[in-house]
Amino acid sequence: MRIDPRPLPAVLPFLGELPPLLTRLYAARGVQSEAELDKSLARLIPYQHLKGIDAAVDLLVTALEQRQRILIVGDFDADGATASTVGTLGLRLLGAAHVDYLVPNRFEYGYGLTPEIVAVALQRQPQLLITVDNGISSVEGVAAAKAAGLQVLVTDHHLPGDELPAADAIVNPNQPGCEFPSKALAGVGVIFYVLMALRARLRSLGWYDSKPQPNIGELLDLVALGSVADVVPLDANNRILVHQGLERIRAGRARPGIKAILEVAKRDSARITSTDLGFILGPRLNAAGRLDDMSLGIECLLTSDFAAAREMAAQLDGMNQDRKSIEQGMQREALAQLKDLPVESMPYGLCLFDPEWHQGVIGILASRMKERYFRPTIAFADAGDGLLKGSGRSVQGFHIRDALAVVASQHPTLITKYGGHAMAAGLTLPEANFPLFAEAFDAEVRRQLREEDLTGRLLSDGTLAVEEFHLELARALRHAGPWGQHFPEPLFHGVFQLVEQRVVGERHLKVVLKSECGSVKLDGIAFGVDREVWPNPTVRWVELAYKLDVNEFRGQETVQLMIAHIEPR
Repeated sequence: MRIDPRPLPAVLPFLGELPPLLTRLYAARGVQSEAELDKSLARLIPYQHLKGIDAAVDLLVTALEQRQRILIVGDFDADGATASTVGTLGLRLLGAAHVDYLVPNRFEYGYGLTPEIVAVALQRQPQLLITVDNGISSVEGVAAAKAAGLQVLVTDHHLPGDELPAADAIVNPNQPGCEFPSKALAGVGVIFYVLMALRARLRSLGWYDSKPQPNIGELLDLVALGSVADVVPLDANNRILVHQGLERIRAGRARPGIKAILEVAKRDSARITSTDLGFILGPRLNAAGRLDDMSLGIECLLTSDFAAAREMAAQLDGMNQDRKSIEQGMQREALAQLKDLPVESMPYGLCLFDPEWHQGVIGILASRMKERYFRPTIAFADAGDGLLKGSGRSVQGFHIRDALAVVASQHPTLITKYGGHAMAAGLTLPEANFPLFAEAFDAEVRRQLREEDLTGRLLSDGTLAVEEFHLELARALRHAGPWGQHFPEPLFHGVFQLVEQRVVGERHLKVVLKSECGSVKLDGIAFGVDREVWPNPTVRWVELAYKLDVNEFRGQETVQLMIAHIEPR
């Protein structure tokens, strides 16, 4: 692992009366003006920039006026679950008479609005179908819905294919011709924008002349959760959405389901950060979609009954424990496949498959293996009928969805279907094609990346002076975000004297450190260390990459280093 300095602009921007360290941190993350640090809702990009927004609102106004039956078709991850919840609750708030949702079971129907899921949807007798966090690639599914006499509104954020579905309206910042400046909205962000536009139209039509205007800001906790959990880039617009949602949660105004999940995870909602959304709430919500049916997660978010939410949150927590156990077993099996392979012989693009692996967990496995070997990784599971489903995760500098497009164009019969983003993608292919695909994927990675790109590196914001290891700075950093994808939490590095070391839990290294000059004593923790290396009583000095954090224990707050990388010096 290499630790490199995070690049800084030649001239630091003026960002108001900020401490120099914060100015440097923001500048290194691309902030160019003080306005970008304004996280008020008034600074959101106007919805009018979204292509298709007027046609979408036309559909929805007609649906509300005619009391049509609306069915939301979502995805089975945290973004899809929050988007389904926001769509359902938001339309009800705005006056829709009949709103329901449907999430395809990933093991029966796969992803998106397929003709098969349209057949299931028709049993509910809807008049308007709305997709959230999917639909932009559902050409056949939209055609099936239209043939059945339904109107279809597609809301999505995924990259489109060569052909767009023939929906009545499409809202997707990534569709051709859309001038919305932020292409980073999550699926839940897109449907929230649609609701903003609908409320504005209803207001202009006089719907709220004699009654209070609904506050769709009540849904921002869900928007924040889905955005962070889906690991979309936190550009200035997404940071506003996430910040506003976090403020609702910290103030105790979150949905009962979010409160209940935090309670079962033993987290104080008043102290929650964007990191907690991604690593505490997201995995518990995702567990339902990975192992069973995301309906449980959506029902937990929808309910206004805290007792019911608490019961469902406990079930989600149990599923997450099961998911962890399954994942650990799959990791052991994946490592066994690679343990005898010399590093110089390892593919640049890793493709892993075991017929016993769980379809719902292969994405996490791919992520873990990517983090360990620093190369694009796709893990496959048996999908039945002679097919494999793969879930891929990438490294910086390699657009995995585009790479799959290249492989598909060079080998037209190799992949059945694919889709995704720069950093994550999914695909289906015949099991018989796996060896050839693995070879073709490796060749494409080798074409784009060099050996030095696969060594892994951390970008550091520099070293901290002895006088900077204090609670005020740790608190300021915690709330200076929200931090997340493409706007990473500050990471520092330095050499420390290792005073104490012990393993807590199964693989977490708890340490006591002294600064290099020996004048400051600090606590630190490194999660998921290699037990063959740590603890190591012979090591006296270590080089760390770490985050400055606040640890609370029995009401007392202290500085703690959250260690991202540790190696002997």
